[in-house]
Parts: sequence; structure tokens; C-alpha cells
Amino acid sequence: MNQIITAFVFTGILISCNTSNKTKKTTEESSAKEIVTDSTSNKPAKELVAIDTDEASIATALMAAPEESRAGCKVIGYNMAGEFVTLKEGDNEFIVLADDPNRPGFHAACYHKDMEPFMARGRELRAMGKNAVEIFDIREAEVKSGKLAMGKPGSTLHIYYGPDALYDPQTSKVKGAQYRYVVYLPFATSESTGLPEKPISANHPWIMNPGTHRAHIMISPLPEESE
Repeated sequence: MNQIITAFVFTGILISCNTSNKTKKTTEESSAKEIVTDSTSNKPAKELVAIDTDEASIATALMAAPEESRAGCKVIGYNMAGEFVTLKEGDNEFIVLADDPNRPGFHAACYHKDMEPFMARGRELRAMGKNAVEIFDIREAEVKSGKLAMGKPGSTLHIYYGPDALYDPQTSKVKGAQYRYVVYLPFATSESTGLPEKPISANHPWIMNPGTHRAHIMISPLPEESE
């Protein structure tokens, strides 16, 4: 009889231990799942880095161009050695001017290749020490005389600019950068276009420098919302 009682007690202890172990294992597995879920649900913060290589300069500059045209754009600008060079060859109608690393903030521009003589002349005069007013007057006279070509009326300048020079290597987006568009219509006026000479609000086109070689429609879109 004592042997039977002992056997029942021993069996009860085994059942209790197994149940306890299963409960402990289930709890541990549940906790582990919670940890995995928590760790994967938190999105890693974007790592912004400096634009300190030619490759980064090209990638961020191309953000100024229409997305579908970026692969074929020619990119010019300063390399990391401080030389003004062709950073990337292209085969479409666009030229992209990369950001100048020696200037604060970020500024890249994209324009039709037919405008390059006009743009290059501006860079040349600036390198000669001419100020903004002098550059304007010189190019005004040269465009009027037919010496300097500006491309066809309606040629557009795409500008991608911002206060910082940090970017996301995954997307090539520059921190805080936004777009502005300039549509050149040499010698156009408010009367000839029906546009105001002062901006009414963001996203509203207006005409700047009316009646001059540099008359253009200016469009400054609203900045994109922060992600």
C-alpha cells in the first residue's frame, strides 16, 4: 500500500514539473516574440552625411533634374580637388550644375544644354570679379546684339536648394532642400504674359526682370513636408 501511495506522489511531482517547464518555456517564447516585434517595428533613423565625395556631389546634383531624365544628364561643377570639371558625361538635353562645396548651404541647377553659353558666360564674368549688376549689364548688351545666345524662349531652369549640405545616401535627398523653377522669356513683360510682377503666394507664378534679357517666370513651390 505504501508503495502505491509513493508511486502516486512521484507521478504527481513529475506532472507538476512538466507543466511548470511548459509554462516557463511558453512565457519565454512569448517574451522573445515581443522583443523581436518591438525591434523590427521601430524604423531606423535616417543617417545624414556630408557631401564630401565626387560621387555624392553628382548624386545630389542630379536631384535638380526631372527624375526620368537624371541618368542621361551631363553634370558639371567643382570636384573635391577644387577644379571645375565635367563630373559626369551625358547624352540628353540637360546639363546639371553641381553644388559649390566652398559655399554655405546647397544649390544645384539643371537647364537645357542650349542655355550653356549664357550660363557659362555668367560663370566667366563672375570669375573675372564682376558683381551681379555688372554681369547683368554685360549679358544684356551681348544678348541684344546677338553675340550671346540664351536658348529658346521657354527654356527652364530647375533649382534644388537648401540651407544645409547634408544628405541621405539612400535617397540622395538633401536635408531641407526644395525646388524652384525659372522659365526664361527674354524681354517679356507683365502685359505680354498676363503675370504679376510680384509674387502673390507660394506656388503662384510671377514675372521677374520684365522687359530685359533675363525676364523669366518664377515659380517657388511650397516646401515638401518633413518625413
